[in-house]
Amino acid sequence: MWPWEHLAVGYLLYSGYVHIRGEESPSPAAAVAVAVGTQFPDLVDKPLAWTFGVLSSGVSVAHSVFVFVGLSTILLVLARRLDIEAPGEGFVVGYLSHLPADALYPALLGGGVTVEKLFWPLTAAPPAVQSGFSDNFVYYFVRFLSFLATERGMFFLVLEVLLLAVTVLIWRSDGYPGLPAAVRPVPHSE
Repeated sequence: MWPWEHLAVGYLLYSGYVHIRGEESPSPAAAVAVAVGTQFPDLVDKPLAWTFGVLSSGVSVAHSVFVFVGLSTILLVLARRLDIEAPGEGFVVGYLSHLPADALYPALLGGGVTVEKLFWPLTAAPPAVQSGFSDNFVYYFVRFLSFLATERGMFFLVLEVLLLAVTVLIWRSDGYPGLPAAVRPVPHSE
């Protein structure tokens, strides 16, 4: 998935979680934590694989459910002790949303569901396609653009625009948490 897709899915899940708990909207700190959590696996795995060659794949260590469970447990305990539970929960929900989204995403693009990569180190991670961060980014981006040029790709693009539009509307109704007050849109008075 692309970063904006992970962010949208993670924010929608966290906002729903907050509203189900009876809270008005996510706190600014929690919204930022969700954003970081949704990107975390890629921020760890892709540079370590594509730039530094430490990992064989851009979807391995931080994409593992085992790493997720261990890291999330530590983070939630620490957040509780520091009395910053909302940001801790936000990060965990964002991180959690990333893993199944990556597993299901290939099915949206016409492939199959790929859960094997979530069980690293018990399963081998798929190797990087090219060497270097920019080479991999260009490879995947060109592949994505080629897909968008297909009939199925156009349908996917419509769904993508709907996902992003719904996310922005929910974020707006939540009061733009995480966006500094100085740059928030001014509400219209009627």
